Amino acid sequence: MTTNSPRAGRREWTALAVLMLPLLLVSMDVSVLYFAIPEISADLDPSGTQQLWIFDIYGFVLAGLLMTMGSLGDRIGRRRLLLVGAAAFGAASLLAAYAHTAETLIAARAILGVGGATLMPTTMALVRTMFTDPGQRAKAIGLWSGVMTGGIALGSVMSGLLVEHFWWGSVFLVNLPAMVLLLVLGPVLLPESKNPSPGRFDLPSVPLSLAAVLPVIYGVKELAAEGWNVRYVVSITVGLLFAALFVWRQRTAASPMVSPALFRGHGFAPALVLNTVSAFGMMGSAYFSTQYLQSVLGMSALEAALWSLLPSVLIGAAAPVAAQLVERGVERAYLVTAGFLVAAGGYGLLALSGTDSLWLVLAACGVLAAGIVVVMSQLTDLALGATPVEKAGAASSLLETGTEFGGALGMATLGSIGTALYRHGIPADAPAPARETLGGALAVAAELPGRAGDALATAAREAFTDGMRGAALAGALLLVAAAGLAARGLRNIRVRPQPDTENAGQAESLSPSGV
Repeated sequence: MTTNSPRAGRREWTALAVLMLPLLLVSMDVSVLYFAIPEISADLDPSGTQQLWIFDIYGFVLAGLLMTMGSLGDRIGRRRLLLVGAAAFGAASLLAAYAHTAETLIAARAILGVGGATLMPTTMALVRTMFTDPGQRAKAIGLWSGVMTGGIALGSVMSGLLVEHFWWGSVFLVNLPAMVLLLVLGPVLLPESKNPSPGRFDLPSVPLSLAAVLPVIYGVKELAAEGWNVRYVVSITVGLLFAALFVWRQRTAASPMVSPALFRGHGFAPALVLNTVSAFGMMGSAYFSTQYLQSVLGMSALEAALWSLLPSVLIGAAAPVAAQLVERGVERAYLVTAGFLVAAGGYGLLALSGTDSLWLVLAACGVLAAGIVVVMSQLTDLALGATPVEKAGAASSLLETGTEFGGALGMATLGSIGTALYRHGIPADAPAPARETLGGALAVAAELPGRAGDALATAAREAFTDGMRGAALAGALLLVAAAGLAARGLRNIRVRPQPDTENAGQAESLSPSGV
């Protein structure tokens, strides 16, 4: 593939490697508490509500601030915001590791969410800045996507290993070396870049974006975990109303947080929508696979986490192969369509599973994840390639926010389908806790004598597997439909080179020193 864009050299690829470390840790922090929470509960004695906030506050703050931080990075400089975020993330990790009360740990997790919200869009925006050659940018974004996806799986395993050999605070201290490395090497290797004419920062959009994102994410996640409740529906409705106000503000403000012009970029809007759908598919499967390994196959949490690493082999290979195909001239529409179909095939394999299908479930998860990573890497590259460099932070934050929405919606929707089928399959005369969840059924079965307990446990595992198969079929149909939309919507889309107005005639350049 020929291009007139300057090609990145050793410095840029080294800088990318430095960026991958904090990105890996931010994604790991989503799941790093899975094994630490029993020790945290014993040490800090949190209430039930406090324990939920220890888990959820990180993701809520991160999702709510993504758009704000993406826009802020475009204005004050992405490298500057990245380094500030790294310092905050490191300090919050230290605070969390040595927290003596549940309130302190919740506050530290909230600050970690703030730091994560700065790191995720700025790393992606800096990739857009450093890699202007389309082929190299596709490879870099493929690596970015693979590290981001793999970090979530690695977080739970790292948590289990650290808690087994050290105390629970070690799951946070592991963040410090990477953040120190970023603070030392970032000013040397990373270019500074920002929008040369950003206008005034639109402060009213900050609370509007939070009010739009947080109630929807909260409502969708709670529906997935607890089932139908009017309170959660009201929360989603309130969030959607604020989302409408946020959109109106962006269309009318003189200097909006998210410029509507982004959506006029060739391919940006379809890439954003399809990327959200791909996140739906990815997280929808995660809802079932972890429960299957632990509650159906009877694995310990750490054993299940270790087995869950196997699908990452396919994840690591998928995005670089896709980038090579793009560089050789394969149309992006074909790759995205193929990625969705491969992911749908993963769901198809999951729909064939039984109550003793370890290798089939692992293969299904690997095929599904590989297809989704191909889709996400290509759509991210398409969206950023269609975005002017000076708006890369805002574009990155929109993609990340869409990923958060899609993941929460996938868990809620497919989880609800699986739960409905589970309740239909469980014996009608089973105790109430057994009719609600597989975990409840196994707990009841453990208290019943002899064959009665075995029969209930077997029936519950079969009902759960039936629910997983039904949800997998629904996921496969959705991804096949997404493949059709990609084939139609991305046809003949070519990323047009965006002018680099960010640094033309500016003292602020892409040199490492920023001068």
